[in-house]
Amino acid sequence: MNIRKDFIEFFTSKKHQLYKSSPLIPDDESLMFINAGMVPFKDIFTGKIPTPNPDMATSCQLCLRTGGKHNDLENVGYTNRHHTLFEMLGNFSFGSYFKKEAIEYSYEFLTQTLKLDLDKLWFTVYDDDDEAFNLWADIVPKDRIKRLGKKDNFWQMGNSGPCGPCSEIFYDQGDKFNSSEDYLGGEGDRFLEIWNLVFMQYEMHPNGGLTPLKKPYIDTGMGLERVYAIMENVHSNFESSLFMPIIKHIEKLSNVEYIYDKGSSFRVIADHIRAICFMLSEGITFDKDGRGYVLRRLLRRAVRHGYLLGFRESFLFLLVDDVIAIMGDTYESLEEKEKFLKENIKLEEERFFATIENGMKLFNKELETTKDIFSGEVAFKLYDTYGFPLDLTEDMLIKNNIKIDIEAYDKAMQNQKEKARANWSGSGEASKSANFKEIIDSFGINEFIGYENNTSTSKIISLYDNEFNSVNSLAIDGWVLLDKTPFYAESGGQVGDKGSINDIEVIDTKKFFELNLSQVRINNAKLELQDTAICKVEQRDEVKKHHSATHLLQSALREILGDGVHQAGSYNDANRLRFDFTYPKAIENQELQQIENIVNENIFKSIDLSTEELSIDEAKKKGAIAMFGEKYGDMVRVVSFDKESIEFCGGTHIENTSKIGSFIITKQSSVSSGVRRIEAICGKSANAYMKDVLNKYQEAKFELKNENIIEGILKLKENIKELKTKLKNNNSTKELKVSKIKDLNIIIEQIDDGNIKEIIDIQKNKYENIVIVIFQVEKEKAKIFCSCKNTNIKANSLVKEISPILNARGGGKDSFATAGGGDVDKINDAKMEVIKYIESNS
Repeated sequence: MNIRKDFIEFFTSKKHQLYKSSPLIPDDESLMFINAGMVPFKDIFTGKIPTPNPDMATSCQLCLRTGGKHNDLENVGYTNRHHTLFEMLGNFSFGSYFKKEAIEYSYEFLTQTLKLDLDKLWFTVYDDDDEAFNLWADIVPKDRIKRLGKKDNFWQMGNSGPCGPCSEIFYDQGDKFNSSEDYLGGEGDRFLEIWNLVFMQYEMHPNGGLTPLKKPYIDTGMGLERVYAIMENVHSNFESSLFMPIIKHIEKLSNVEYIYDKGSSFRVIADHIRAICFMLSEGITFDKDGRGYVLRRLLRRAVRHGYLLGFRESFLFLLVDDVIAIMGDTYESLEEKEKFLKENIKLEEERFFATIENGMKLFNKELETTKDIFSGEVAFKLYDTYGFPLDLTEDMLIKNNIKIDIEAYDKAMQNQKEKARANWSGSGEASKSANFKEIIDSFGINEFIGYENNTSTSKIISLYDNEFNSVNSLAIDGWVLLDKTPFYAESGGQVGDKGSINDIEVIDTKKFFELNLSQVRINNAKLELQDTAICKVEQRDEVKKHHSATHLLQSALREILGDGVHQAGSYNDANRLRFDFTYPKAIENQELQQIENIVNENIFKSIDLSTEELSIDEAKKKGAIAMFGEKYGDMVRVVSFDKESIEFCGGTHIENTSKIGSFIITKQSSVSSGVRRIEAICGKSANAYMKDVLNKYQEAKFELKNENIIEGILKLKENIKELKTKLKNNNSTKELKVSKIKDLNIIIEQIDDGNIKEIIDIQKNKYENIVIVIFQVEKEKAKIFCSCKNTNIKANSLVKEISPILNARGGGKDSFATAGGGDVDKINDAKMEVIKYIESNS
């Protein structure tokens, strides 16, 4: 049984265009992830772009819900239906058909393809949607159709925009479910909603008014996991063949039997490992914020539930094979990145298991001072910082007969949720607020001619101000749309082109709904609609060099570090390149040198550029590398430098590697867990860099007075070492002035050089009782060192007393304490305060 395949084949047989699942990261500034099957078609529904041809679509879309209004993550694993990652089957009409066909198609698929029993199906419509009621009544008994209100059967995107009534299809799982919520539209499990047909026929206005759309749309969604559960006659999605192989493997690894009523931890792990695999496979990496934080949170939630099952070392990475076995046929990227998935999951698990051990230290420390009630704030910190679920902390307290302060825990949890909601602001990408539909309808997508040309004579077909309002003339900064453009729009890591249009400065070029728009800075000039535009691209050659060098760099990285290296982001402009890639540790200097050498060897080989348009399958057979998370059409542009580098790429490149000049790696660093970054330069930037290095080399020879600068540096280091030793010996043997306060020996001095601790130790050994306070000035900041022997004076107390005078901070023990970061001009005042303190406390 392959319901996904059956659904797609059914609707393609009805002339629907198949759309592959879009990447989880949407092209929508309001969303962090694609959370519904209709999201990839949102711009069509809202009228921002024209309807496609054909104007019917079908898809099986991966969706991810981990927060916000759509999902409470804490429910996942504890209910039969909540998931983080799920697949949404859908069919869409952009004006081709409406209610009649949508209803007939859904009924045909359910009863003829899936062969579900009509006696198990129920159908709901919006209260006053007589049309939908009558259409259903033509094919099913009227007593199986129920009318529901706006809450259940009216769909809208927000307070304004396209909206309309909907019809939901429910599957009756039988009277074995009999809770108070087991009614149509209730929260119980008896009547399971499996398909929602949205009839998008109105435009909602901010005042709540409705006007009919010129062209009504159909948007449907059916949860694949729910349908599998029904077809396999199990009462929970998790007991279907989409999850049970994973659960069985967890059972084997943990040696704990899976019992449904006690199996929430199994279900959390089985759900989360799917989401983790897909997020990683699309280039999202573990991080401390954004999408990377969501990924890290899911892994940690899965690991801590593994902890409940007895796991004390990495285990999630062993479940990757199960996910691939279940879903790899449909989503090939899983198998392609198998090694990468396992390596990165295992590494992150190991880090978190170490964190759990630190959490145990906090738990045990709090337990030492707990009598009856364990701190709710500490319990929350164990959850929030160290990943301990509340039930794990409660379980650890059972043997001590101690309960948690739940009220304080809930308050801390509520505070965190309020902060999270306040910070939920989507992906933060630039808004595409303009309506380009009319332009695309009239002119189509403007032609990019920049692969062959750096100049063109074009026509201005649209002008926009900086707020993306359409204008007929532009005398201030704004955006220009040309019928054909030599300016490359920022994408694939390559910056947007700069240059000029009719001698007016082009400062950037970006892509909006596949249209290339150039941003202009206008000074004492004007652009008019339909003007002829003389276009010139500047700095393109240097950008091309860095972009081509990035391709050669990726190839070299994979050669030295292995196929587990995958691109995780890049940036190329006229002056530098930056390449982010998946790798679990810092690159050794020797390996870095090898990588740089390989790139330069390929430059010296003078390899010609080759570009061709291929189908995705042909491109993959050729060995072309695709970037993580990119959405590709059926045909892709493949950029090759012989067999040294073959990649999917829409950017611009040099015609021969020799034009790159030379390649220099300037820096490597860590971006996030499992992601490294290399920064490099080539072309004119590399030449300028080498000139600067040579100039500094000549200056170093002059200053060192030695033709061999390494030899000169070594001699200089030896001289410094000798001077430090002499200085140390001088200060260590220096006799310090000793005063008396009562019977107590006192040393109060300022010493700016030498090993202060060693000086203090020498002086302490000379006296039976003594208080030593040394002030030191280093880098224009004052430090305090205090040591006490056989006296009532406590070093820590004395330092805390005098530190505020210097605005210093520090502390220590009764016998030795320090402070630093203070004001040097207050040292004399501090010395006087030391004397007063000793007089008062000795």
